[in-house]
Amino acid sequence: MKKLGLTLIAAMICFVAISQEKQDTSYWKKGGMISISFSQTSLTNWSGGGDNAISTNSQLNLFANYNKGKNSWENKLNLEYGLVKQGDEGVRKSIDKLEYFTKYGYKNGGHWFYTALFDFKTQFAKGYNYSSEEGVDDVKISNFLAPAYMNLSVGMDYKPSDVFSAYISPVTGKMTVVNDDDLSDKGAFGVDPGDKFRSEFGAYSKLSLNKDIMENVNLKSTLDLFTNYSESFGNIDVTWEVLLNMKINSFLTASVNTSLVYDDDVDYFNEDGINKGPRIQFKEIIGVGLAYKF
Repeated sequence: MKKLGLTLIAAMICFVAISQEKQDTSYWKKGGMISISFSQTSLTNWSGGGDNAISTNSQLNLFANYNKGKNSWENKLNLEYGLVKQGDEGVRKSIDKLEYFTKYGYKNGGHWFYTALFDFKTQFAKGYNYSSEEGVDDVKISNFLAPAYMNLSVGMDYKPSDVFSAYISPVTGKMTVVNDDDLSDKGAFGVDPGDKFRSEFGAYSKLSLNKDIMENVNLKSTLDLFTNYSESFGNIDVTWEVLLNMKINSFLTASVNTSLVYDDDVDYFNEDGINKGPRIQFKEIIGVGLAYKF
């Protein structure tokens, strides 16, 4: 795990160095967005029933992209965290994301690039499967670096414009880290019970879209597909994220964010602790709040 920590630190230092680069700035395109959104539901003598609720969600997105001659280098850092309190229940997290992505390409000709890609995904805090029965303990199902996913691959990237890219790699190493003793002992997220690391080798594809579909409305979508050569070849792990941002004025924004995930190695446990096997995971967040681009 020390090596993993050093790798993360090196990646963060690299990103900061990119953001602070003073030379050849004309070849760099850098920026980001910070946002915070709120929602509240307050009920008094409401005959239809329901619970009071309040939620907040904060987000920080940074990017630094380099283009010079045949060289192309993309870097992204996405951080997101949200909390919700409903009725008499305690404060719970609603969204939790820490992602780093870097992709280097060397132009082969036309719209094709020889490309190397690395990405890293995890979350900041513990996550629980909350029980609806009084006196029954909540079950911890995730933690920082439990899981953490890393992809390291080489392949070809097709980029006909700044709007769309299609990356295809027949040589990809996928690594899963479960740095939590309780989850590791259970064999969570596909690791063998007691192990904290699992490696896979397979084929990987990443499709990316970033387009202004109308004035002040931006659509971003990424689709990640992976299949393991040695185990269950043909079973495809899917991660599909869609973000629709609508700018109301200089600071007010509205957004719709959806995530669909399917991983054949991740089992779903209901609140009674019964294993239901792998399931499609889906999340949707709709928010209105303040945002600042730079």
